[in-house]
Amino acid sequence: MAAQRISMRKIKDILRLFHQARMSRRRIAACLSLSRDTVSKTLIRAEAAGLSWPLPDGLDEDALERLLYPPAQIQPGGMRPVPDWAEVHRELKRKSVTLMLLWQEYKALHPDGYQYSWFCELYRTWRKKIDLVMRQEHRAGEKLFVDYAGETAEVIDPETGEVREAQIFVAVLGASNYTYAEATWTQQLEDWIGAHERAFHFFGGTPEIVVPDNLKTGVVKAHRYEPDLNATYQDLATHYAVAIIPARVRRPRDKAKVENGVLLVERWILAALRHRRFFSLDELNEAIGALLERLNERPFRKLDGSRRSLFELLERPVLRPLPPTPYVYAEWKKARVGIDYHVEVEGHYYSVPHRYVREQVDVRRTETTVECFFKGKRIASHARSLRKGGHTTVKAHMPPSHRHYADWTPERLTGWAAKTGPATAELVEEIIASRAHPQQGYRACLGILRLGEAHGAERLEAAARRALAIGARSYRSVASILKHGLDRRPLPEPEAAEAPIEHDNIRGAGYYGEDSLGTHHVLHQNQRYEC
Repeated sequence: MAAQRISMRKIKDILRLFHQARMSRRRIAACLSLSRDTVSKTLIRAEAAGLSWPLPDGLDEDALERLLYPPAQIQPGGMRPVPDWAEVHRELKRKSVTLMLLWQEYKALHPDGYQYSWFCELYRTWRKKIDLVMRQEHRAGEKLFVDYAGETAEVIDPETGEVREAQIFVAVLGASNYTYAEATWTQQLEDWIGAHERAFHFFGGTPEIVVPDNLKTGVVKAHRYEPDLNATYQDLATHYAVAIIPARVRRPRDKAKVENGVLLVERWILAALRHRRFFSLDELNEAIGALLERLNERPFRKLDGSRRSLFELLERPVLRPLPPTPYVYAEWKKARVGIDYHVEVEGHYYSVPHRYVREQVDVRRTETTVECFFKGKRIASHARSLRKGGHTTVKAHMPPSHRHYADWTPERLTGWAAKTGPATAELVEEIIASRAHPQQGYRACLGILRLGEAHGAERLEAAARRALAIGARSYRSVASILKHGLDRRPLPEPEAAEAPIEHDNIRGAGYYGEDSLGTHHVLHQNQRYEC
């Protein structure tokens, strides 16, 4: 019959009040807020140890505890070989190693050693002395632990025979241990986010907190106090109204729930599927789902019920409801606004208000839209374009000086120039054609056309003829011609063609003929060759 353990201070008070103050057991129990049974058993232990009051000099609390509560005799049947518990402890950290396996190895070396129950009890007693930890209690609906398993599953491509390794995502609710698992092709962001969504729908609601490991996909930078989350992961958390608190680095007990869940999935699902062949991810997930249901229905060893029954009783009623609209997957990136007030996203350029030139913005990209944010405020939204090198520009984003040119087209400029004259129209066409992008020539053309307002259409047409004649295709050239009055001077005469050289070995143009079909012929040595 074991006595209730109480503090050494209260034991001293019991002995002092009983032997020195001559108080009854009932009064001592009332004074010290203890049961009479505890007081009686403490006095019996003290009498067996030969202790009264005052206690012997030099007897400290550790020595008093050893006298009152001596270690139990844990080696029935005489002395038996004692395992190296430190080695046992180290081996248990290895993948899939269990106490049962270590006990079997111990019994193979020492047939007269401890039986399994005593082996486990002795190990736990040894571990308590070195493993002082705070026990974590989880409230219903509070935490969901997520991670990827260390083991993978093979999927065979039915067309090529290529074998791919599918990753196994595991999510475990803290209070009930209700478990979700699925296979994804990778651990990359899109698969990671999609697995969270499907887990939430499997549970039929969301917890208050999601506890991931510091997987780079979800946690950009691990930190003890303020870890940096991936922006898409944070976007998911905002949509589902959950908090994401990553486990501390090198603190496995922070995610012990999911570690145990991973272990169960590996033992009860992946191990059971090891001899089966799968030819698609859907086929693999269907098999995982069937075994997952068995795992959640499996009765607890030491408690009544199962994961499912505990989930239905405790967690389902307190999970938060799923949002009415589905989550839209979006990827985020940081971009610097160029001097042309556009940001580049996958080779396409999208405008933002011109006042954000050279600022760094956050870009949110979905399947159909591209949005730009500055300090958390959305400043631009565009339909997503897949045209490489193209521009999507909102007129309101332009500076006032640029908006005027946005309404112009090459045809409109040429038509306006033609009202001045054919030379002016030709000059405008050549300026636009000489630029890599037509828009680059708009400003020069508009400047040339405005010169007609100051100098008149007749002078501008003459200046355009001179510019074409000398090959000067720019606003500055036309302006200089008008400024110096060169438009009033005669155009330079074209250089006369040189007379042909007469020589017996040089054939003239008449040597070649052309028939009515336009086919060229060479006449030579009475033979006719078509070229």
